[in-house]
Amino acid sequence: MAVSKRNTASSLTQERPLTIARVALYARVSTCNGQDPEMQLRDLREYAARRGWEIAGEYTDHGVSGSKDSRPELDRLMADAHRRKCDVVLVWKLDRFARSLKFLVNSLAELEARGVAFVSLRDNLDLSTPSGRLMFQIIWRDGRVRA
Repeated sequence: MAVSKRNTASSLTQERPLTIARVALYARVSTCNGQDPEMQLRDLREYAARRGWEIAGEYTDHGVSGSKDSRPELDRLMADAHRRKCDVVLVWKLDRFARSLKFLVNSLAELEARGVAFVSLRDNLDLSTPSGRLMFQIIWRDGRVRA
């Protein structure tokens, strides 16, 4: 008797884990008046150290609104990710990275296509793990329908 292999949530979470060695940190503050990205960066550095990741680069936009799709350091980060200078992008919070679902979904899809994982520290979103990638697939499908 043949057993059919079903594509279930549990089979999706059993895929192999990504190899993560190099991390790119991204921080953003909206204004230059009194806001300091160092708090974000300190948390990101500590998290990367706990995971045993080498920091490949730090990218910080100062005084740049999150509503802008084009931000100098974010653009540089994405270009470096496309060149595989990092294995994972680590942000403090999703709202520091993206302000719209469409931008978030498109950016995460770009990173995934290049084999670069994404982690949002405060939002507990970790696309470097099989269960996190499953969550991404749910978000991505939902986002594509509405975006």
